Amino acid sequence: MSEASTSPLRLLCFGVGAIGTYVGGSYALAGHRVVFIERPGVAEEVRARGLTIDFGPGVGQRRIDHPEVVPGIAEALPLGPFDAAIMAVKAFDTGPLLESLKPHAGLLPPVISFQNGVENEPRIASALGEDRVIPGTVTTTVGRKGAGEIVVERLRGIGIAVNHPLGPRLVKAAAEAGLRPRGYTNPAAMKWSKMITNLIANASSAILDMTPAQIFADRCLYKIEIRQLREALRVMQAMNIPVVDLPGTPVRALAWAVSSLPLALSRPLLFRAVGKGRGGKMPSFHIDLHSGRGKSEVGYLNGAVVRYGEKYHISTPVNRTLTEILIKMTAGEIDKNAYAHRPEKLLEKIPGE
Repeated sequence: MSEASTSPLRLLCFGVGAIGTYVGGSYALAGHRVVFIERPGVAEEVRARGLTIDFGPGVGQRRIDHPEVVPGIAEALPLGPFDAAIMAVKAFDTGPLLESLKPHAGLLPPVISFQNGVENEPRIASALGEDRVIPGTVTTTVGRKGAGEIVVERLRGIGIAVNHPLGPRLVKAAAEAGLRPRGYTNPAAMKWSKMITNLIANASSAILDMTPAQIFADRCLYKIEIRQLREALRVMQAMNIPVVDLPGTPVRALAWAVSSLPLALSRPLLFRAVGKGRGGKMPSFHIDLHSGRGKSEVGYLNGAVVRYGEKYHISTPVNRTLTEILIKMTAGEIDKNAYAHRPEKLLEKIPGE
């Protein structure tokens, strides 16, 4: 084994959000060098306070007292060279970030995209080159308490594509860092399977201001959830992309239940799964809607199902309706409370089967 494959990794990490702090911080705690890039004010705050990861019972809280955090890519690159960069920003921030990186494209290492959605990797490839992208996923649930301060709520694992030359080394280092990685030879299957899980009671929860448990408890709303998932699965089938299990997440069993079981049988099974995974916690689209940023990932998740559906001639009316309503709510064209706890109003907008 070469010295390069056994020596500590040198990583860039874009942002100290929940996933960036978790993945980048875990690599750093395992002895790898990680340089974080964050906005100037936040960078200064995190340098002063350090990074904190609460791994929960058995491991407890661990700190990085003096993290390397810089305010931009121009400040980071002289600290290299780097083996890889971790990208875990929201999908709606991918475009602006890539635009800021273009002047430095020739100096950047391969980028591991741990982002939700299936279109980030093509955008990164277009900006930086096909050989500079490593698809990834995170199924571990992470809660953010503040800048550089997170708690691991449910440890599942991460996925990394191993058809890139750097993939196996990243997986090995991730295992040593306690990230519970799994390597994937079919990146599209990994990313689409992750997106299937992201769709569950996400858009409807944001639109209706109801928890996923409340969504699944309503028979009519549950039917809408199943319809949107079936649309996504039909798009995957048209693209010859198989459903695969993710770390700690039996996506194939979920897909089988959604596709094959009568609603009366699948609802109690999925209700328990959703309750166990999320409980009363509001999902990401709801958090985005009420964050005040005026941005939502719905167009990159449900919207992606619609776009690929059009390309492969698959009808996706539920995903289209949910996307259109939530985008208008996010933009302020529809009041955020217009549908709050009014399932009947949303059901009126969903086209029949």
